[in-house]
Amino acid sequence: MKFSAPFFRCALAVLLCALVNGCVPASQSPLDDEKEPHFIEGKHAVITYDFAGAIDEFKKAVKANPENASAHFELGWLYEEKEPNPAAAIYHYEQFLELRPNADTAEAVRQRIMNCKQDLAKGVLPLPSSPSVQHDLEQLIQSNKQMRVELDQWRAWYKAQQTNRTPAQATIPTAPIQPTQMVQYVDTPVAPTVRTNPAPVSYGGNSRVSPRPATTTRTYVVQPRDTLASISRKFNVKLDSLAAANPGVNARRLRTGQTVNIP
Repeated sequence: MKFSAPFFRCALAVLLCALVNGCVPASQSPLDDEKEPHFIEGKHAVITYDFAGAIDEFKKAVKANPENASAHFELGWLYEEKEPNPAAAIYHYEQFLELRPNADTAEAVRQRIMNCKQDLAKGVLPLPSSPSVQHDLEQLIQSNKQMRVELDQWRAWYKAQQTNRTPAQATIPTAPIQPTQMVQYVDTPVAPTVRTNPAPVSYGGNSRVSPRPATTTRTYVVQPRDTLASISRKFNVKLDSLAAANPGVNARRLRTGQTVNIP
């Protein structure tokens, strides 16, 4: 028992020596983090505006030492401002706070995390942020509804052409209609949609508005890649009116050089 006290003193000295020489791991300081070779390369890439290369180098620094708080902070900053990825930025900022909760920049990092979370929320649930944006959204919705109505009308007309043709309509030739011809259905008179310098119209008794003379009918020669829809837009006429003025024209098989009546 006389040798027990010197033995313990010797063991204590060995333990202290191990602590002094770094045999027991200790947390790194910011200066130690920044001496890591990949971290240095990452900072150099930032200076040269190679942000993608900087991210790659800082990732390598984190892989070499997952507790490199400085590399986590740099990755969070890059993902927040240079290569937008709010989720990745939040992860690296939180790793930084976990490693250095008492850092001087801790409060600023927490604010950055909140900003990133707001960016994520905007991406998941975009909401109108001003009356002008709300107005634009309403116009877009209305335009979409109008397009759906026009599409339904086109489908109804096409279906009528394919399945509900009357015998008279079935015998109409497919040759182009001459410019002097004026074709219209009994129940759907063709009326011009754009008028310039209209002639005076008189009303009396049960008389109706005088229609535009037949001489106002125009023709158009089909060009490559033309469709009835594109021709109707070109001449600012309704698709239904254009189709009614050309019952003998197959809308799906327009030929280049074919003549189309423009109501």
